[in-house]
Amino acid sequence: MLAVFLLLGLGTQAAELSAPEKNFEALWGTFNKRYAFFKERKVDWQAQYKKFRPQVDADTTDKELFKTICEMLAPLKDGHVSLRARRLGEPEYCPEDLPRFTKEFDTRKLERQYKAMVQKTLKANGFGEPKTAGKILSYAHNDKFGYLLIHEFDSVNRRKLDAALNEVLGAMDGIQGIIIDIRLNPGGTTGITYRIANRFADKRRIGHHEKTKKANGDDKDKKEFGPLRTFYLQPPAAKKKYRTFTGPIILLTHGASYSAADLFAMIMRELPHVKIIGEPTNGIFSNMLERKLPNGWKYTLSFQVNYTAKMECLETKGVPVHVQVLNKRTDLKTGIDPLVTQALKMLGAKNKKVPQPK
Repeated sequence: MLAVFLLLGLGTQAAELSAPEKNFEALWGTFNKRYAFFKERKVDWQAQYKKFRPQVDADTTDKELFKTICEMLAPLKDGHVSLRARRLGEPEYCPEDLPRFTKEFDTRKLERQYKAMVQKTLKANGFGEPKTAGKILSYAHNDKFGYLLIHEFDSVNRRKLDAALNEVLGAMDGIQGIIIDIRLNPGGTTGITYRIANRFADKRRIGHHEKTKKANGDDKDKKEFGPLRTFYLQPPAAKKKYRTFTGPIILLTHGASYSAADLFAMIMRELPHVKIIGEPTNGIFSNMLERKLPNGWKYTLSFQVNYTAKMECLETKGVPVHVQVLNKRTDLKTGIDPLVTQALKMLGAKNKKVPQPK
């Protein structure tokens, strides 16, 4: 009886619950109403309630409650789901299913070696020493092609980002193609994502669509999702003020390209002069909704559904690539990054002159 009542929304009976029960109900209830991907993640949230609710009562300790909630969240395998209980001394919990790349380069030492390998490959192909612009961008170029590494889509204001992009594209004036690298990119904000992508847009195009989960499917008085919003790629209006590039672009991605990096890859794929090589991005596109439990613990969840211009949801799948090339630990032995090598081959092929018939 209690379970049925709680599924309908707690109400006055919530006052009769103990503190551990209130915290469990608050988290479960918020996920029930706002989490957008139970179907995509193949998780029966009602079944999770029936399984884990009996484990919580007035005598449940904080550590036991934390463990129970983590076990309930585990099947979601979502990198945007988290639970923090700092006063408890527990590390932040996230049920993410680690991507192949992260498992392949699973130590900081290996990750540093991977980054050094990328730079070594660029240098071997005539690229100069990398320079940093606007905190989040690193760039280099040879006489034909440019390389732009986007570290994240956050931590810089619009004015500084605009100046950084002008610096990068100004330094690459006259080049024939650009490699854009978002491998190991943890994400950021939609605004910065579009502000960068717009510099490569050839014309106004639909970038993506988005809708927000508002209520659970059983709430007859409310719509489950808010209205669909459409975002557009748009070349800067003041072209003399903002440098742009609409030549051939190769975008490098892998499974550790997260969140706003997922979104960047999705909207860049709408541009006809962009090809993606590597492996699909992580597949967590939503912004993170953060909430706090009565006991002060904080948690996050995915509450927005993002769609391609053609209304395809890529959550859990990631953005597909045009050419699959994997970074493997064995690459460190050769010292050659196969993705950069493949990107240079593709750019070179695009820029070969086609013989004209006599």
